[in-house]
Parts: sequence; structure tokens; C-alpha cells
Amino acid sequence: MTAPASLAERERPAAAAALDVDRLRESFPILDREVHGHPLVYLDNAASAQRPEVVIDAVSDCYRTYYANAHRGVHALSEQSTDAYEAARGKVARFIGAPSSGELVFTRGTTESLNLVARSCARPRLGEGDEVLLTGMEHHSNIVPWQLVCEETGARVRAAPVTDDGDLDLDELAEMIGERTKVVALAHVSNALGTVNDVAAVARLVRERSNAAVVVDGAQAVPHMEVDVSALGCDFYAFSGHKMYGPGGIGALWGRAELLASMPPYHGGGAMITRVTFERSEYTAPPHRFEAGTPAIAPAIGLGVAVSFLESVGLERIERHEQELLSHTLEQLNDLPWVRVLGHAPGAGSARAAVVSLVIDGSHPHDVATILDEQGIAIRAGHHCAQPLMEALGVPATVRVSFGMYNTHEEVDRLILGLHEVRRIFG
Repeated sequence: MTAPASLAERERPAAAAALDVDRLRESFPILDREVHGHPLVYLDNAASAQRPEVVIDAVSDCYRTYYANAHRGVHALSEQSTDAYEAARGKVARFIGAPSSGELVFTRGTTESLNLVARSCARPRLGEGDEVLLTGMEHHSNIVPWQLVCEETGARVRAAPVTDDGDLDLDELAEMIGERTKVVALAHVSNALGTVNDVAAVARLVRERSNAAVVVDGAQAVPHMEVDVSALGCDFYAFSGHKMYGPGGIGALWGRAELLASMPPYHGGGAMITRVTFERSEYTAPPHRFEAGTPAIAPAIGLGVAVSFLESVGLERIERHEQELLSHTLEQLNDLPWVRVLGHAPGAGSARAAVVSLVIDGSHPHDVATILDEQGIAIRAGHHCAQPLMEALGVPATVRVSFGMYNTHEEVDRLILGLHEVRRIFG
């Protein structure tokens, strides 16, 4: 269940070389299709990335040749499914620098991972007057779960401000951390602006001022840069498979072993218990304590293969390529006086991932998206599940362009031509 040897062999020896994007694109069958008579230009990777054939084949092979319920049976298919499922767990854990595969819980994705932490870790520790500290750039999935547990416990949610350039104000954040702070939750990378937060610096601030748990939404980071949860100094790290070229419906939560061991289950059912009577149940150890019911076996296996694929291409080369696309895009947009780009420029004091949010004079983002779609260009328009950030920036919505490893400079040029067509239509 690994990436094809041919891909690994031709990519790994040239770790310092530029990405051969044309050859890489051959691994993604969907990129061959047309939309409205035009070759597809897929620039909505922050929402969901496309899957390489090796991931599609791994999921299909599981269902075709050996699928059975994991952890439940002693027959050959069940044992093979169990081995593949747990091997995927180990692979994903190593990919993010987790000390042990026992610290990695499979979930349905980042949203469920954050809800798990809010319910099982935060809620038992929150009381009247306690605080959950977020940032002003959070995705709704890193806001609503905290609001729910705060409403039940009498705690409150606070948000550290974001600057006009879309950066986290670390000085203000530091001032807001106090003895009543029980959780500090933040995005590693903003899904709306591409801002890369210095998680390690935030974790140090928290350790100096409180005993709060540091929770990181890593959905937009894991596919685009090397992540080492041990080096970051956080307590929990959540991410999704579908954004990292893996299947949908699968994701993961990494948590420190001692914290996971202290947490009650998030939901109950089979596989997460050692003994059940009508009077009480005894729960198994993490990570299985948090994986009630039949797991997403084939998607988890597919996620493990996606990790192998990312490793075979190389995160360093992926990041470098995407940064080149970002620079090329911003250079082109700077020549368009009727386009306003939100967020700081790359190298302007802090890092930025390959995400561009923009607004066009006289054009609603949804109209822009519709016109671009007619030319085969897929982008995202809206508030990107970051309404508080949009409000702080004074816009109801933006046009978001987000890159993946398979995007090209030529696709950026097609995007710019598409924006000129938008301008022509709306004057």
C-alpha cells in the first residue's frame, strides 16, 4: 500500500531539484477532464485536493480484495484489514513527527478532531469564568465547538486580534493569556489568507503564562509544509485526509499521550471498550478509546498511501513549488489596479502559504467564480467559513485561489486572463 516504486525512484534522488509538475500531473486522473469545454484548472485546493491514482487504487483494492471489519475477527480478511489499518496509523503518526502511533486517533476529519478535544479534554476542565482563547482568523470548525462547551460550562470564548495585513497580533495574544485561560486554539495556516502562524512561539507564550492546552488546526498546513508536532510544542494537532490528497471522511487527531489517557470517550460503541455490563463499561486505552464503531478502514488505508505519495514527492519541493506559484500570482495581480489582495505579501515579516484571497472592484465574488467556472477554472468564493475574519477585514466575501502540488504557472496565466474577462463583463 505504498506509492508506486517508479514515482518514488524518480522523485527521491532529486530532492534538491525542481518539481517535474508535468510528470506529477500524470498521477492525477481528474486533471485530464474538461469543464465547459475547457481543460480543468483546479485552484480550490484549500477546500479539498484531488487524489492521485495510487490512492484511488489503494481504496479500490481494499474493497475488491481483502475488506473486512478490523479488530473484530480472527479470519484472514479481518486480520489483513486490521494490519493495513494500523499500519496506516503508524505511517500517518510518523509523518507528523508523533512520538508514538498510540497518540494518533483516526477521526472523520479536522472538524471531528476539534470537537473531540472540546468535549473530552476541555469540557471537564472548564468552569464559570474560565476562558478559551482563539484567534481572529479561525475557521468556524475551530470556533463553534468551543462555543458549545463554553455555553454548557459558563466559560467564555475570546479571540486575539488580527492585524490589517492578516497576521496574528502576538503581543495582544500574550496579554490575553492568564490563569483563567484553559485552552488556546489556533490555525497553523489560515484557510482564508494563507497566514502561517508561529505555533511554536504561541506554545512558548502559553507555557510561560498558564497551564492551558494548546490546540492546533493543521488542516491547511500538513499538505504544504513539513510538520513536526513534537517540535511545535502543542498538545493537540488536527488535520484532514481530503486536503492532503487522501480520501474524504478520514482525518486524524494527534494528542499527547498523558492527555489522551486522561480524557473520557467522545462517543460510545463497539471497539472502544474492554468490558460492558448494564451497570458500567470499562474503556480501552487510547487511541481506540476514541474510535467507537466500525472504523473508516479503506479511507484510513488510503490516507496512509497519500502520506507515502507526499513523502515520495517531498514536502520541501512541494512548498518551494507552491511558493513560486504564489509569487507569480501576486506579481500578476499587482498589475491589476482593480484587484485588491488581502493579507501580507510573502516575506513581509511572516510566512504565507499558497492561498490568495482577493476582491475585484464592482464584482461580487460569486459572479467572479461563475465566470471563471465557465472557462474551466475552479476557485472558491464566499466567506470560507471564516466570517469573523471577513468582518474584521471589512468584506463580506472574497475570491480565493489556493494551490496544490500539481498546479502550474500556465494555470496562473489562465486565471489572470479569466479575471480580465470578469473585468470586461462588469466594466
